[in-house]
Amino acid sequence: MTGDCKIRNIRRCDENHIPSVKKYASLWAKYYKPSCNLMFPDPLPYKTHCRDCKEKSCAAAVLAPGELDDVNENSREAEFKKGDIIIHEGSLNSNIIYLKSGLVKEYVRTSNDKEQILQIVKKYSYLGLPSLFGDRVNHYSYAALEDIKVCYIDIGMFKQLIKNNGEFAYEILISVSRDSLNNFHRFMSQSQKKTYGKVADAMLYFSRIIYENIEFEIPFTRQELADLIGISRESATRVLLKLKEDGILSVEDRHVKIKDPELLQQISRNG
Repeated sequence: MTGDCKIRNIRRCDENHIPSVKKYASLWAKYYKPSCNLMFPDPLPYKTHCRDCKEKSCAAAVLAPGELDDVNENSREAEFKKGDIIIHEGSLNSNIIYLKSGLVKEYVRTSNDKEQILQIVKKYSYLGLPSLFGDRVNHYSYAALEDIKVCYIDIGMFKQLIKNNGEFAYEILISVSRDSLNNFHRFMSQSQKKTYGKVADAMLYFSRIIYENIEFEIPFTRQELADLIGISRESATRVLLKLKEDGILSVEDRHVKIKDPELLQQISRNG
């Protein structure tokens, strides 16, 4: 297995807050566009056997050879291009989707028809877990921020692994708990900060969580950045320019380098 288990970022299912299927049926009718490459792209002409996969999650790494054979028989690989919708909020789901490479944004539509980005999802993550034991609809939309590769896993097979393999279920639980806590602390932090603190938080989020590097490419537009941290596009642009003028960041289009991490952390902490 390759990769560090610490970066696994698996979706959380909150069974105490599950909107009705009727609500999502209307959302599906409203936002579904047949031209979109939505849920079932053409499968790849080849597929790495699950036993030989070098992109396993922590959970898949504890499966026995026979269990990996079962997963292999009930899964398939596919690729999406940047901008493609992988899962649409409100759609019915019969698969868990494993992100083998690339970045994905997780978002919802607000009541005023605006996009609210919840988080960026890294490789080695599962998409669709909110529908695993809750109900049959997806509660978030997911779109590719770059060209990605995914693996579709039959949801019945995935449930069976959780029921039959305690180690697999334990790894899923660890990842879900970590993801839930990270998002909770990030949202609480943002709700108590002003614009400069929110932008500083976002830059540290990209640097420490997403890319693990002080130099990175912001994976989306200024508007999407604003949607992520809950401010206007103009405010996001203004603060980035100010941080650049102050020598805290180097910003060239989407390319960012953190030149003064300690001062950026101080801005984030003080809000």
